[in-house]
Amino acid sequence: MEYQNEEFEAETFKDINLTDVSFKNSRFIDCDFENCNLSNVDLDNTKFQDIRFKNCKIMGLDFSKCNDFILAFGFEDSFLSLSVFSDLNLENTDLTNCQIYDCDFVNTNLTRANFENSDLKNSLFRNTNLSFTSFRNAKNYDIDPNNNFLKKTKFSIPEVISLLNIYDIELE
Repeated sequence: MEYQNEEFEAETFKDINLTDVSFKNSRFIDCDFENCNLSNVDLDNTKFQDIRFKNCKIMGLDFSKCNDFILAFGFEDSFLSLSVFSDLNLENTDLTNCQIYDCDFVNTNLTRANFENSDLKNSLFRNTNLSFTSFRNAKNYDIDPNNNFLKKTKFSIPEVISLLNIYDIELE
């Protein structure tokens, strides 16, 4: 199946290995990806509108190359690694029950995003708007409150103590 320069609407992609496939100049509207491997997919000028990724493996994707007009997607129970979400407006984005390793969220608007129950090992948050965002039961996040915007951001104890990591203090 060809995925470049195509349009897909209200389709479900299930149990498909899309490694190294190009979505360049394609448009996906109201689509579901379930149990798919999307490693190293070319997202140059890809349009994602109301897309759901569930139980997917997503490695090495640069979402900042997507067409950002009406960009909307969400992730559930997925593995995301070495991917870039920088410079995007991802307000109200769900990233729940995910492993989000080594991903970049630099200059990203994540207002009202949901990272509940996710593992954010080595992911980078810098100059990111995290207002009203939920990190309930999330772990391994490293967020510098001095370099990100936090207002009414929701955290769980004891993980919230990691916000003090930048101060090189000792807690007992």
